[in-house]
Amino acid sequence: MTSLQYLRYVAYALFAIGLINLRYQSGEENLGLRTFLIVGTGLTLFALTYFNLGKSVLSTSTGKVMAWLIAIAATLFAILN
Repeated sequence: MTSLQYLRYVAYALFAIGLINLRYQSGEENLGLRTFLIVGTGLTLFALTYFNLGKSVLSTSTGKVMAWLIAIAATLFAILN
């Protein structure tokens, strides 16, 4: 598998975790913003893996590192939130 495929799986997982977060933390303060950050990051990364502009950015080593750092940060935010 390529690194783009792994990033797609991580993006899908962020989307799913964000929706789970929305359901199980209902009534919490700032839930919409936290959910938007998690789901929005997942959707953005997912979209970047399919569009030509995103593929060209993610094919560079700097793009890969930045995408993975953002994905890891969003995942940690989702889990520790």
